[in-house]
Amino acid sequence: MYLSLPLPSTVTRSMTVTVVYGDGRGLPMPYTVTLIKDRCIKDLLDALGTACCLKSDESLMLAEVYEHRIYKYLDNLSEPLSSIKNDDRIVAYRYSKEEAAFKTRLEIIYRWQEKSTSDSLKGQRKLFGTPLVAYLGEDKLNGVDIDKAVSRILSPLKRAVKLNSIKENGLVSEGIDEASNSHNSRPMDNIELEETSSGELSFHLFLADERGSSCKPIEKYMSISSGRPIKIFLDWTNQEDEVYDACYLKDLPEVHKNGFTAKKTRQEAISLFTCLEAFLKEEPLGPDDMWYCPKCKEHRQATKKLDLWMLPEVLVFHLKRFSYSRYSKNKLDTLVTFPIHNLDLSQYVMNKDGKPHLYELYAISNHYGGLGGGHYTAYAKLIDENRWYHFDDSHVSPVNETDIKTSAAYVLFYRRVKSGQKIGEAESSGTHMES
Repeated sequence: MYLSLPLPSTVTRSMTVTVVYGDGRGLPMPYTVTLIKDRCIKDLLDALGTACCLKSDESLMLAEVYEHRIYKYLDNLSEPLSSIKNDDRIVAYRYSKEEAAFKTRLEIIYRWQEKSTSDSLKGQRKLFGTPLVAYLGEDKLNGVDIDKAVSRILSPLKRAVKLNSIKENGLVSEGIDEASNSHNSRPMDNIELEETSSGELSFHLFLADERGSSCKPIEKYMSISSGRPIKIFLDWTNQEDEVYDACYLKDLPEVHKNGFTAKKTRQEAISLFTCLEAFLKEEPLGPDDMWYCPKCKEHRQATKKLDLWMLPEVLVFHLKRFSYSRYSKNKLDTLVTFPIHNLDLSQYVMNKDGKPHLYELYAISNHYGGLGGGHYTAYAKLIDENRWYHFDDSHVSPVNETDIKTSAAYVLFYRRVKSGQKIGEAESSGTHMES
């Protein structure tokens, strides 16, 4: 049996992601989590869920934000974290699972009108802030529904007023300041953006096409198709600025801010058992590997898992030292510690047939060099002599058993220990190893 085992990384990576409520229940909040560097999107979601105390009936949806737009959704749970760069800006939108089941996704992009030096010319509209995302459950949508959804998702950003008595020149007047935690602060619930008498909506909203390159104004009773993603622009005016605090939408942090004294950490040693457990671990399949469910007659995202049912007399472990990603190719020089004697795999075998699952190492294939080229050597144990030798091209030399464990180990060869045979005991010259 030939098993190709991955080499799990022990190098960690800190990642900052901003969690944003998709239903207007709270303010945006950045969270920094630390993960093993070679993990995937699912692991990042699990870590974020723990950090933000995600409830059992809630879920997170990751998206990359670029130039104040959603560049892409990170919905492939098996995608490696290496696809997220340190200077990326990632948002995790938080919803109840009931809302996430709605088919209509609303993306809200903010823009403000830049002032022009000429009174006769209007300034250009520029995007700003972090786009917000909400899910809508209505079957039939119009401008009023969109307007209410925007109002709901912006509600945590409402400013508060603080009433102070100010005595100036013998007169008492009231001053309005930003919110504080004092008892005389109150939210601006009664300072809503009201609909005008002409039937206009509370906000200046524009329905955009899929690319966001063109848009048209959203009117009050304008019919809007549901069941598909809807992208809108919200023009931010002085009126919105008086009611809502836009600073919470600005300054989206990068995933990781590199320091001036950043130092590359060295990969720690890992055991052969850790590699085997990573090989047997359940992993999610990506959107390109959807599983067809014969019951519901649809392709669904699934997971896969490998188990060991039986083990042969000879067991070969291939350590996957060559790492390929979307952006790089590397040779992993991680030291893998492995037992020479008494490799017990009983706990990993599903078929409990009572047979012993003890193995002994008898050969190692080593690789030196990188992806462009390299050199192979070998360590092998001569059964008749019960002694290890080093094979390097035409040169053969004896070697101590304590020296055969190196970071160059590439393929490990084990044989089953027969019943009644002592670990490390040499077989007679007339005994041949089964294959």
